[in-house]
Amino acid sequence: MVRAAITGVASYVPEKVLTNFDLEKLVDTNDEWIVSRTGIRERHIAAEGEASSDMSVKAVTKLLDETGVKADEIDAIIVATVTPDMMFPSTAALIQDKIGATKAWGYDLSGACSGFLFALKSGSALVQTGHKKVIVIGVDTMSSILDYTDRNTCILFGDGAGAVLLEPTEDENFGVIDDLLFVDGSGGDALYMTAGGSRKPASHETVDARQHYLVQDGRSVFKRASKDMAQVSVDILKKNNFTAEDVGIFIPHQANKRIIDVAAQKAGFTNEQVLLNIDKYGNTTAGTLPIGLDEVVREKRIKDGDLVLFAAFGAGYTWGSILLRYGPSKKG
Repeated sequence: MVRAAITGVASYVPEKVLTNFDLEKLVDTNDEWIVSRTGIRERHIAAEGEASSDMSVKAVTKLLDETGVKADEIDAIIVATVTPDMMFPSTAALIQDKIGATKAWGYDLSGACSGFLFALKSGSALVQTGHKKVIVIGVDTMSSILDYTDRNTCILFGDGAGAVLLEPTEDENFGVIDDLLFVDGSGGDALYMTAGGSRKPASHETVDARQHYLVQDGRSVFKRASKDMAQVSVDILKKNNFTAEDVGIFIPHQANKRIIDVAAQKAGFTNEQVLLNIDKYGNTTAGTLPIGLDEVVREKRIKDGDLVLFAAFGAGYTWGSILLRYGPSKKG
């Protein structure tokens, strides 16, 4: 059976860093309060004029350089984002043009913090049905939809992009093994942006009412995320007859350190098995998982053939997990 294997990964975060001490000057908060409740110390913020396609291009360019793959070899580009450059054309189309992927088709996918999982599942399906090289990107420019007078949300998010290369393999030692993905639309009123879509098009009234910013019921999201991200991590391992000891690295969505701790503890992971980089980047939404994978690969915390477990929870509600064996990595 053909599987989709991740043969390369790269990421990009903007140069500008916004620390908790910087935020103290903008809203009524402080470093101790933010760190104790979220684990976040700083986050990267896009430069003026820097959009999701720009960050994605930098990640993909690095990915192509490191894997030795040429842009015209790419068959498809899937972009997970809730902050596209514009409603249309798609961010995937903009990236395709900027990198010169003349033979690729593609599309954007909106799955919030679970977006990269949904895109990875979609890319895997394309590989299993004949595509040879698929780029899957998780990217968000969250600073573009944050209200920096709202201390409950502006402290949480950062900007960044990550990209992986998917290729077919028949070697059972590599590739995507299984997924568990979910949507529960009854949670739609807990994390959303009111205006900008077809229900409430942009107008003077929506702008004046500050309806183009992210809104979150933090308590409701925390409660569901702690429960569902932990449970799906346990369930996918059990379904595939693995235990926590079999996993090389657990890469959870970086939304809140306390949520990550609950998920890791319930699944039985040691601290050494868990990626935790929320202190450096905050919540980059669809970017957290590929950025995290890139970090553990570069730090040599995993090797080809190691079992990797992704888990995420986000607006929708959306949540899920993907289990895979990393590699075989390409060398450019």
